[in-house]
Amino acid sequence: MAVGPQPARVLIVSDAWEPQVNGVVRTLQTLARELRAMGHSVEVIGPDRFATLPCPTYPDIRLSLLPRRRLGRLIEAFAPDALHIATEGPLGGAARAWALRRGCAFTTAFHTRFPEYLRARALVPTGLAYAWLRRFHGAGQGMMVATESLRDELSARGFRHVLPWSRGVDLALFRPAPREAWDLPRPVFTYVGRVAVEKNIRAFLDLDLPGSKVVVGGGPQLAALRRAYPATRFTGPRHGAALARAYAGSDVFVFPSLTDTFGLVILEALACGTPVAAFPVTGPKDVLAGAPGPVGAIDTDLRAAALTALAADRAACRAHAERFSWRACAETFLSHLVPLGGH
Repeated sequence: MAVGPQPARVLIVSDAWEPQVNGVVRTLQTLARELRAMGHSVEVIGPDRFATLPCPTYPDIRLSLLPRRRLGRLIEAFAPDALHIATEGPLGGAARAWALRRGCAFTTAFHTRFPEYLRARALVPTGLAYAWLRRFHGAGQGMMVATESLRDELSARGFRHVLPWSRGVDLALFRPAPREAWDLPRPVFTYVGRVAVEKNIRAFLDLDLPGSKVVVGGGPQLAALRRAYPATRFTGPRHGAALARAYAGSDVFVFPSLTDTFGLVILEALACGTPVAAFPVTGPKDVLAGAPGPVGAIDTDLRAAALTALAADRAACRAHAERFSWRACAETFLSHLVPLGGH
């Protein structure tokens, strides 16, 4: 580990935190749990400690108001050995400013394709957004990314010190089970995740597929999609064992997103023995690579991928998921941290 004393005091600052439900929050929750199990002290500072206002295009996300002074006090009270800035929002920006004022070192992570999200929601040019992100992350000593293809892409865009940091899956929770979760005509094609424009869910719902379609999750598009696709089963959010049953009871997990940086839900589906259909983009093409057998299909034709995935080997899906460990994820994270230093 690169941060000095054992055990270490690790501070993570994130604009994405409880009670939000998304891949970033799940990653940080599990990372903190693993680090504590390894004997380290971990503090996560999120928007729940600050006055907030709803994000204009996504009210479920809360943005911290004027967090600098209070955040500085919280950082100094914890006295970390290492600082990790997980997001580029108001809290991440305030933590970055705090560190730069004091000459402190820190790491960052690229969890979300904000340039593509902003283009989809607010018509902000991606080039301008990437220039801002290069400046944000360039001040740190390393930027962690979830996949090799994203590392290559961002390096080509001029990002420096890009570090690989993969993900894991809870193999005890997400495991194969009898396919009895859905009282629907087979085959059942399922999407799990936020129901939002950047997830490209209509690309799945518009497919001409046999059997049934299911959408598990909540988000700003849920009501509109329910109205537009009455033949699709929309369950709302599911968690824990209920979510695991939803995966295990499906014949194919369809992942239509073009903008995710990893896709934890892909691993969760595979761990339940459910094959994956996706576009050939960052995330799916990384997670499905090197599988011991057919675990799904990636194709520019999502319908073809979904139909091909029906013939995948469910045992191979589980075996492939078993290669991804949250402990290994935590160990890699620790190896990338840098001592805070400063004055």
